[in-house]
Amino acid sequence: MRRLLIIGCGDVALRAVPLLRPRYRIYALTRSPARVASLRAQGLVPVLGDLDDPATLDGLAGIAHDVLHCAPPPLHGSRDTRTAHLIAALAKAKSLPQHFVYISTSGVYGDCHGAWVDETRPLQPATARAQRRVDAERRLREWGRRSGVRICVLRAPGIYSEARLPLQRLRDGTPALRADEDAYTNHIHADDLARMAVAALSYGTPGRLYNASDDSVLKMGDYFDLVADRYGLPRPPRVSRAEAGQRIAPALLSFMSESRRLSNHRIKRELRLTLRYPTVREGIAAAGVLV
Repeated sequence: MRRLLIIGCGDVALRAVPLLRPRYRIYALTRSPARVASLRAQGLVPVLGDLDDPATLDGLAGIAHDVLHCAPPPLHGSRDTRTAHLIAALAKAKSLPQHFVYISTSGVYGDCHGAWVDETRPLQPATARAQRRVDAERRLREWGRRSGVRICVLRAPGIYSEARLPLQRLRDGTPALRADEDAYTNHIHADDLARMAVAALSYGTPGRLYNASDDSVLKMGDYFDLVADRYGLPRPPRVSRAEAGQRIAPALLSFMSESRRLSNHRIKRELRLTLRYPTVREGIAAAGVLV
């Protein structure tokens, strides 16, 4: 049986596990001894190590045929040192991974002023977190070209699920932008992103980039309205962009300052994927009701 190593065994990776278990013996890197028992209970083989401490990663060399990398970059700087440490650890073995899937972010494109964006668009990361993702993508694809490891990158937009909806934001009454100043936003249900990762391990081609987005074409305020209506909460007040600068936290406002519409033709055509939730309307409608 083939062996798979998961880096960053969070929500999306755990949703992929049931789909991967028939094909793989699955190893999961964790830096927390407290997670060992829960990972074992899910049929995974825990491997203790910390991406911020290269000395703890020696056990990764040669451990797996394939890798699913879902771990975020560090919180500071312009480089993804975690991915750099991972590559260095894996490269110590004579037997390298054959397939490697990395979940990145569509934030690498920056603000596209509402334009349609495919994977050939030049990158213009506007934030340090997006710059770290660009650094990770570059490092991985360069390593793939040198080593022959088949690297695939999934550029995911806003990931949502029943447990990842902006309910508290709505309860707090945080404003949204007026329709004429609002930004286009992109989404993917966590289940569909997990399925994309599984498909990329089978069908992704070397060095390929994929916009891991659904078919939705809507603005951010409309997304909040959909969630509010589903859960019987007040729709957010709409404000001008100038007023938003006074009423919305800078970290949240930065997401509202980037507008783009992602083309997902490549991921559906090449990865042979049919979305379970083609738009957020279906995904939100399938979410449970508040108790």
